[in-house]
Amino acid sequence: MLTLAQAQTILTTALAHADAAGFKPLAIAILDSRGAPKLVAAQDGTSLKRGEIALGKAHGVVAMGIGSRALHKMALERPYFVEAATHAVGGSLVPVPGGVLIRDAGGALLGAIGISGDTSDNDEAAALAGIAAAGLTGETGA
Repeated sequence: MLTLAQAQTILTTALAHADAAGFKPLAIAILDSRGAPKLVAAQDGTSLKRGEIALGKAHGVVAMGIGSRALHKMALERPYFVEAATHAVGGSLVPVPGGVLIRDAGGALLGAIGISGDTSDNDEAAALAGIAAAGLTGETGA
């Protein structure tokens, strides 16, 4: 189970990483393995709907069981499938990097994080920094 303390560490470290690197303001959504929200936050100055995009990245990777880099590749290769999957999960699937599965040392799925606000690569880097700080493993789908 992803604990609140772990989710707080992930959030705090992801934001610190982004601030140190000079990223644009981020919205972050952390979900447990069921897809239920654990933490959702948006920095001051995020653009409209960034929170929903972050949730879509996190929800999509939990729903599909793969990191968002793999979802992005799938969207390019099989756009009709990803469109259908997006519909099947209620529209909350954003197939671009920045959605990362969170696993424990044994590989068990604990949850997911979605970040939106900067480039997709930078969103993903912030997510991975947070996950590593919590002593967990991130799966990007690369």
